[in-house]
Amino acid sequence: MAELHPRPFIPFMVAAAGIGTFSLMDAVMKDLALSLGAYNAVMWRNCFGALFMGLLFFGMRQKWPPAHILKMHLWRSMIVSVMAVSFFWSLTKLPLAEALGLSFIAPVIALYLAAVMLGEKIGREAIWASLAGLGGVVIILTGRLSGHYSSGHVWGAAAVLFSAVVFAYNLILARKQAQVAGPIEIAFFQNLFVAATLSFVAPWFLQPIGVSDAPMIGGAAALAVISLLLLSWAYARAEAQILIPVEYTGFVWAALFGWLFFAEPVTVPVLLGTALIVSGSLIAARAKPEPVGQVEIATV
Repeated sequence: MAELHPRPFIPFMVAAAGIGTFSLMDAVMKDLALSLGAYNAVMWRNCFGALFMGLLFFGMRQKWPPAHILKMHLWRSMIVSVMAVSFFWSLTKLPLAEALGLSFIAPVIALYLAAVMLGEKIGREAIWASLAGLGGVVIILTGRLSGHYSSGHVWGAAAVLFSAVVFAYNLILARKQAQVAGPIEIAFFQNLFVAATLSFVAPWFLQPIGVSDAPMIGGAAALAVISLLLLSWAYARAEAQILIPVEYTGFVWAALFGWLFFAEPVTVPVLLGTALIVSGSLIAARAKPEPVGQVEIATV
C-alpha cells in the first residue's frame, strides 16, 4: 500500500532524477541510432533491459501479475514501441536539444488527458507551470529553428511531433500502471514486451550487433531501467499533474549532453527558454495535491 506523498517535492525530485538519467540514455541512443539505425538501437536496448530486469524480477521472487495487469503492461509496451522508434529515428535527423524541445508539447497534452482519463482536478499551479514551460519551448524553438530545413529535418520534426502525441498518452498510462504494479515489475515487463512487439518485424529489420556495440547498448539499457524505476516510484506517489511538468527539465540535460557529446551549441535563446522551463517545474513542485483516497500498488 502506498499513499500520495504528503510532500510532493520528494516524488518530484525523484522524477527529476529519472528524467536526468533518461536524458543521458537519449544521448547514448542517439549515437547508437546513428550507427545501428533506430529500430536496432531500440530493439537491442530492450533485449538487454529485459535480461537485466528479468534477473532482478525472478531473483527477488516478485509475484507474477494477474492477466488484467499483464494486458496493461502489454498495451503500454506497444505504445512505447511506437513512441521510442519514432523519437530515436528523429534524433538521427535533428540535434538532441531541438528534438526534445519539439517533444515538449507532450506534457501539455498529457496535463489535460489526466483530467479526462484519471479524473484529476487541474490546479492553477499546474496550468501556470505548463504555460511557463511551453513559453520556454517557444523561445528556444524561435532561436533554433531558422526555417532553413532540409527534407531530413522536416521528417525529423514530424517524427518528434508524432512521438510527442503518443508520449502524452504514455504518461497517463504510466500513472495508471504505477497504481497497480511495482517499479521492478513495470520495468521488467515493459522491456520484455517492447522487445516482443518489435520482434514481429525483426525478419526485415533486425541486424546482429558487434562485440564493440555491446557496452553502449548495455549502458543504455541500464540507464533506461534506472530511469523507469525512479519514474515508476514517483508516479505511484504523486498526481500526474504535479509530475508532468518535470518532463521539461529534460531539456537542460539535452542541451548539456548535446553540447558535450555532439558539439551542439547552447545559444542565448536556449538559456532563456531553459530558465522558463525550470521555473515552471519549480512551480509544479510546490503544488499541493487534492485530497484523495489511497493509491494501491505493489511496493518494493
